[in-house]
Amino acid sequence: MASVLVVEDDQFVRSALIRHLSEASHTVRSVGTALEALREVAHFRFDVVILDLGLPDLDGGEALKMLRSITDVPVIIATARDDESEIVRLLNDGADDYLTKPFSVEHLSARMAAVLRRSRAAGAEAPPPGVLRVGGLSIDPLRRTAELDGTGLDLTRREFDLLAFLAGRPGVVVARKELLAEVWQQSYGDDQTIDVHLSWLRRKLGETAARPRYLHTLRGVGVKLQPPPDAPGAAPAAEPSA
Repeated sequence: MASVLVVEDDQFVRSALIRHLSEASHTVRSVGTALEALREVAHFRFDVVILDLGLPDLDGGEALKMLRSITDVPVIIATARDDESEIVRLLNDGADDYLTKPFSVEHLSARMAAVLRRSRAAGAEAPPPGVLRVGGLSIDPLRRTAELDGTGLDLTRREFDLLAFLAGRPGVVVARKELLAEVWQQSYGDDQTIDVHLSWLRRKLGETAARPRYLHTLRGVGVKLQPPPDAPGAAPAAEPSA
């Protein structure tokens, strides 16, 4: 049984989803606007959110970004839109899965079960480590905060996940396939997804791909995070970056 928030403005679809999910023994709350959804997740704990994109007050894509700024709850997009580029964008923005209307209740149940399995498996793992320190970087996985030389970093959910994952393996080259699997929970994907997030993260760390300090890309191999040579206690880099 799961606690589900249905965000859907079409009353017929909304009622059908509520009926199906309730019959499957899930606890269901429902709203018809993005702002109501934000209020719900701010006050209640949910296991999964089913989010329509065609909301009357705010586009669902923008609602997704706002949800991601305040919660890590799994989000399944449910909409009539089927543009591939938009699907990729939504997945990159933090959606956990995507369903195109019309879909069967069996299809929804299977997608929900898969998302909940991944979410619960992640929650059953060992507690996050303490504060991670790499040179002047300080990352707190529990509070989901990061600082560079004492100054807080304003990171998106995915940027933080990427930085924390690499910080837990300082100096180790991590393959892109592993990043997709561990940070994005995807077994396959476009390398451009990683490149875009690395570019955003570099910008916030005050560096570039041409002149890296912390984030180093090794062509054809992967990415590593290591302190710059001038950071306290840092050793010189053993591998050239590209």
